[in-house]
Amino acid sequence: ESNIDELEVGRWWKKIRIKKIRNLPNSQSTHTKIITIPEEKPDENKTKPSISVEQKNEKENSYYEIKSPMVGTFYRAPSPDSEPYVKEGDRVRVGQVLCIIEAMKLMNEIESDVNGTIVKILTENAQPVEYNQSLFLIER
Repeated sequence: ESNIDELEVGRWWKKIRIKKIRNLPNSQSTHTKIITIPEEKPDENKTKPSISVEQKNEKENSYYEIKSPMVGTFYRAPSPDSEPYVKEGDRVRVGQVLCIIEAMKLMNEIESDVNGTIVKILTENAQPVEYNQSLFLIER
């Protein structure tokens, strides 16, 4: 019932387009057509050329990945003179802070989604990270 003829929304590698179609043959009414358009996921091999296919498959099969929810700068500790939130081999629990990502001068705490042990920290302190880049490997 709105005056909008077309609306497109995209999130998580999917797009949905809703479009009003007016004056269809043999019909006096207005219809709405919904189209789902799959988007390509970013190629992880382009952002991480140093990880081999074997390592990637092993990682995907046996460890849980904590990924960056945003673009920013990765920090392992709350300040330069503080101890890191976690080290490799540390046990973590759901909701525990693992690192900070600074984005647009805001410090965003990244928390663990699972209980487990930190197997590998995949990013160096104070380095830029991309959206959806793997930060930690956790063994459940």
